[in-house]
Amino acid sequence: MLKKLFLISAIGISGIALSQKNVKEKLGNYLDSLYVHHKVMGSFALAENDRPTFIKVVGWADAGKQQKANVNTQYRIGSISKTFTAVLIMKAIEEKKVALDTKLSDFYPEIPNAAKITVEQLLQHRSGIHNLTNDPGYLQYNTKPQTESSLIGIIKKYGSDFEPGTKYDYSNSNYILLGFILEKVYRKPYAELLQSKIAKPLKLTLTEAGGKIDPSKNQAESYQYTNGKYKASSETDMSIPIGAGNVISTPRDLLSFMLGLEQGKLIRKENFEKMKTFTDDYGYGLAKIPFGKYWGYGHNGGIDEFRSALFYFPDLKIAAAFTVNQSDMDVNDILINLLETASGHDFEMPSFKTFNIPENELQKFTGKYTSPGIPVKFDIFMRDKKLMAQATGQGEFPLEPVSDTEFKFAPAGITVEFFPEKKQFAIMQGERKDLFTKE
Repeated sequence: MLKKLFLISAIGISGIALSQKNVKEKLGNYLDSLYVHHKVMGSFALAENDRPTFIKVVGWADAGKQQKANVNTQYRIGSISKTFTAVLIMKAIEEKKVALDTKLSDFYPEIPNAAKITVEQLLQHRSGIHNLTNDPGYLQYNTKPQTESSLIGIIKKYGSDFEPGTKYDYSNSNYILLGFILEKVYRKPYAELLQSKIAKPLKLTLTEAGGKIDPSKNQAESYQYTNGKYKASSETDMSIPIGAGNVISTPRDLLSFMLGLEQGKLIRKENFEKMKTFTDDYGYGLAKIPFGKYWGYGHNGGIDEFRSALFYFPDLKIAAAFTVNQSDMDVNDILINLLETASGHDFEMPSFKTFNIPENELQKFTGKYTSPGIPVKFDIFMRDKKLMAQATGQGEFPLEPVSDTEFKFAPAGITVEFFPEKKQFAIMQGERKDLFTKE
């Protein structure tokens, strides 16, 4: 599934400066420690003063065959693909193939409100088109090949969530449509456009439209780490996220892409400035994010168990990128520590303490839970001596204990607190908190 954006917190940059050599050594040790404790596998890179200065790879590309990942291993980058798609749209505008005010009805008049929806609104997630990956039915077909016709039919059936242009609401459907629009105006496959207009000009030899993962070609599988083993994730069929999440790449290539974009090597600078026209902190395939007193832009991504990020801070002239194929933590923390390192500042090493609860004690939390006014139920159950949770129509996820009654699922920033005497639990994610009661 393609994930929504995360934003790094507006933290104060540490006042303790270390030598660049020491802080990079610490960063390398930090990433090694995360891997040793099964918190993360992946590839990580930094650029300072607009040139690459650090790269580190930990973990497996293919855990089953114990094939280690390396600097050339390709990972699915999820929604960072949207930045590539936005650049291709701006290139199409320069070549007079399409315009920002071109209506969706020129291509897909059958989609609700198509005559009101512009290419610009698709770019900015302001179209009102429902996000197909939010629907529980998505998981019933996401691993199966889809055609343009079938995807348009799916998008059409959801209708419209709001009047075009009235608000921002992140929707993968917008960029699936933009991918198809590019293919129509150029009469070429998206994969070919990506190569000819971005990868070749910047010599990105490891960036391309992905297909079925092939470890023999140094492409990484994605995993969950459970009960001492790496369990391979199911694969989203890459016919689905065209334009929204179908690109594979490496952190080193991603940095070259962002720096090339910043240096005017792909589109005219005035068009790149338009991409940075932020409304509700989102422009054209770019999100605006804070780091201390500074602001940067870029995108993150998530598809299956892959997580990725690419962000650039022009005032600091630093950029960070990573591609992760297993995580049991909030990868936002990794991004922050990468940026701290790039800016020459220290960061705090994590503690890897664990909290264990006997299996018979965990059993008292299991059951079906509901909440008035919320259309999903939660199933809390045991699997391989671990407490698991699954919402209606969603994938299951493990709950890691941090106290006798409190659990976390760090990759999604979820905290669950049980109240066994009341047969209830509270689930918290971001600023939202919901209470569920056992049936």
